[in-house]
Amino acid sequence: MPEEMQLVPEETQLVAEEATATENTGVSRLEEEGDIAADYLEELLDIADIDGDIDIEVRNGRTYISIVADEESEPLTSLVGQDGEVLDALQELTRLSVLSATESRSRLVLDISGYRERRNVELAQIANDAAAEIKAGAESVALDPMGAYERKIVHDAIAELGLESESEGEGAKRHIVVSAAH
Repeated sequence: MPEEMQLVPEETQLVAEEATATENTGVSRLEEEGDIAADYLEELLDIADIDGDIDIEVRNGRTYISIVADEESEPLTSLVGQDGEVLDALQELTRLSVLSATESRSRLVLDISGYRERRNVELAQIANDAAAEIKAGAESVALDPMGAYERKIVHDAIAELGLESESEGEGAKRHIVVSAAH
């Protein structure tokens, strides 16, 4: 019977230091990602002559970038666009900028003037409404099409409510169908 491997105190400390270094590398990579994204967005705002402050936050393994103004700014609102379409495009361009600089794919999330925060509240309500329909006897509920980021938020909310959800459709018609858990 093979003897169990035991670590001596020095090896235990080394393993702990390596784990911390790996964790710190992940955080520093995300911080670097945030700095690159902020520089890119700062240039964009300068070119467009739009005032806004850029905040960077790293949480839950993602970089979150927010562009805010002291007061409601029409030019910043135009960067959100109808239903967040311009914001989504800017987020993808920012991710491409990070990819170009780091050769590593980014999952950063860009928010402008609190649009994503407000939309997250709406998405939670959409999930709750679908859950209520299922609990009232509907076999399934098909939601309106939405982007991948928003679908992820709704999938998570539906799972928390104890129901199942699945994405269906292709491209711009991709949507969520909610059903009771089996």
